[in-house]
Amino acid sequence: MIDPSIRLRRAIHANDALLVKRILKSRPDLLHNPDHSVTGNANSNLHLAASLGHLAICKALVELGHENGAPALNDDHQTALMLAAAAGHTEVAHFLCENNPDTILRQDTRGRDAIMEASLNGHDTVVQILLTWSPGGTQDALAQADLDGNTALHFASSNGNLLVLRTLLAAGADAGRKNVWSWTAEAYSATVQAEVYLKGLVAEVERRKQIRRGAEESKKGGAVRIVDADADSGD
Repeated sequence: MIDPSIRLRRAIHANDALLVKRILKSRPDLLHNPDHSVTGNANSNLHLAASLGHLAICKALVELGHENGAPALNDDHQTALMLAAAAGHTEVAHFLCENNPDTILRQDTRGRDAIMEASLNGHDTVVQILLTWSPGGTQDALAQADLDGNTALHFASSNGNLLVLRTLLAAGADAGRKNVWSWTAEAYSATVQAEVYLKGLVAEVERRKQIRRGAEESKKGGAVRIVDADADSGD
């Protein structure tokens, strides 16, 4: 007889949502079922399902109360959303953001969050979803840094993820931000192509800022002062 906890994990691997529900109906104590094997990292059922991109199972687990109170964390203090973001599972990431947007800015033992994981692995659509649902807005999300001071932009640059670089800069990422080693994202560029691309994006962002500033100044300078006709008549 196979241990129910192992049967449950096998059902998740097989993407069998009906079997998962049946097992949990008879064994509700296995809702979280952290994997304490050598390679399991204490990942819960939701961690496993999210890392595999199995949306139906993620929904079933959340409906059963998997994340009630506080999100489940593995041994690295990672959430299920972090694993989904790292793997680029768009639908699962969107569902988990919608269910609990507060998990977006949670950081693991290295100080990384879901946006950094998605940026590191080049999952641009996931990055856009995370930024859209971030409860504090994009500025709070992009201001976060890991224990070494690396931002999402550093991670995107270090792996040469060009689409993510564009998304992050368009959202307001600070290209001049330095980590604890005084390295900017540009200095972390994985390739010459990525470095040139990033420089071009930064220049474009700055050009647009200057155009906006110029337009605003023109509006201020072009304001017409209306003077009462009687004021100049001497009457």
